[in-house]
Amino acid sequence: MTAEELKNRTLKFGVDVALFSKTIYENPILRPYANQLIRASSSVGANYRAACRAKSGKDFLNKLKIVEEECDECMFFFELLKELKPDSNTLVDPLWKEANEILSIIVASISTTRKKLNQSKNS
Repeated sequence: MTAEELKNRTLKFGVDVALFSKTIYENPILRPYANQLIRASSSVGANYRAACRAKSGKDFLNKLKIVEEECDECMFFFELLKELKPDSNTLVDPLWKEANEILSIIVASISTTRKKLNQSKNS
């Protein structure tokens, strides 16, 4: 997957989460979780884009770590919503799956970047 494709994928993820959040926003108990999901999911894309503009390998790695944290946070809130609103599972499951796939890509990128940084440090 190219950087541009992942940029588009993370943008679509943020949009999909925002649209999903509209379905739970009217519930006063779930509203804070919807707000947090919107923030975290949009942060995934925003921080990935920032990583693509990183000034160094270390900067790139730090920004990817933020993306990793935000993806994981989204997954937590999806799991919480599945417990609190089981009738939303058909909407939550594909979003959780997408967050997990993005997370896997980011974790692999972090690992690759760390190896490259260590190789250049040892050269």
